[in-house]
Amino acid sequence: MLLRLIVGYCVIGVFASAAVAGPGSRRSLADKHAPAGIMGDHLHEPGKWMVEYKYMNMFMEDNRIGENTISDSSALGTSTPVGPPGPGITTDGITTNRAATPTQMTMEMHMAHVMYGATDDITLYTMAMLPNISMDHTRADFTDFTTSNSGFGDMAFGALLRLYSDDCQDWILNLGCSVPTGDIFETTSIPTGSPTAFPYPMRLGSGTFNMRPGITFKRYYDWYSWGMQFQTDLPIGHNYRGYRVGEEYRFNSWNSILLTDNLSVSMRGEHLWRTAFDGKDPEANGTMISTNVEQFRGGYWYSLGFGAQYLWGSHYFNAEIVPTIAQEVDGVQLETDYAIIASWSRTF
Repeated sequence: MLLRLIVGYCVIGVFASAAVAGPGSRRSLADKHAPAGIMGDHLHEPGKWMVEYKYMNMFMEDNRIGENTISDSSALGTSTPVGPPGPGITTDGITTNRAATPTQMTMEMHMAHVMYGATDDITLYTMAMLPNISMDHTRADFTDFTTSNSGFGDMAFGALLRLYSDDCQDWILNLGCSVPTGDIFETTSIPTGSPTAFPYPMRLGSGTFNMRPGITFKRYYDWYSWGMQFQTDLPIGHNYRGYRVGEEYRFNSWNSILLTDNLSVSMRGEHLWRTAFDGKDPEANGTMISTNVEQFRGGYWYSLGFGAQYLWGSHYFNAEIVPTIAQEVDGVQLETDYAIIASWSRTF
């Protein structure tokens, strides 16, 4: 399926390139960067720096099994198969949420991003992340409680390599990685009254070194541009708590339209595939709550992003609202509703 999508977009790009004459270099206009939810899509000239602050807020509400939303009362004490539901599967599998069920989650992310043009064809980057996560729960007696966690997340490093460029198109290889600076050992005394490890979605990092290879293609025309990107997040080994987070595969495509030289609007489609965790944290009790079931971390999500970009001298403003259009999760999980992403950057 993924291969068909990539080939399809490449074919569209070839025909579009043949149909419209290239306008020459125009990477200085408002659509010079991809929409706000995309990283690693552009390079900088040798000796040039870019600093960026990026903010993301993702909101999740209601539980889901596969493609179906379920009520809080149905989520409590749910017996669910390991992996996505299928024909003939009824109630075999894991009984979870005996103590409580999550009902809502908000994840804020503050990101500080620095890029440096090392050569004409290589740009280096690093990113520090500060997540702030809050999750609401309800118990079997329908009393509520909230847990929160915040701090320093995993840091990202990498290099962007120009594979090919001409006046109106770019191929860029992303050789990125992350290091396990995010906390996975913090505990909370809510609701048990004694220190308990946070459930998996509330931990601030992966606990492993992760490889993040990716590739980006961009094509510019007189009054619009389009691009596509395939990006991965691949953990290496298991962390000291005995598990490995799931692999992620993202395929994005977008179109941007210039309203003026300094203002553009964009639409982006994102496919996200995530696999289940491997291994198990001995402190994670999946029978008590579904967020501690390792097999219930994978699934597929499709989102649409609607954005705008504004260029003011050396300052660049980029924003998107990204509703989730379709999702099929493994087991019992909170469903993703939308994300808001905004950034400011400056080159010098």
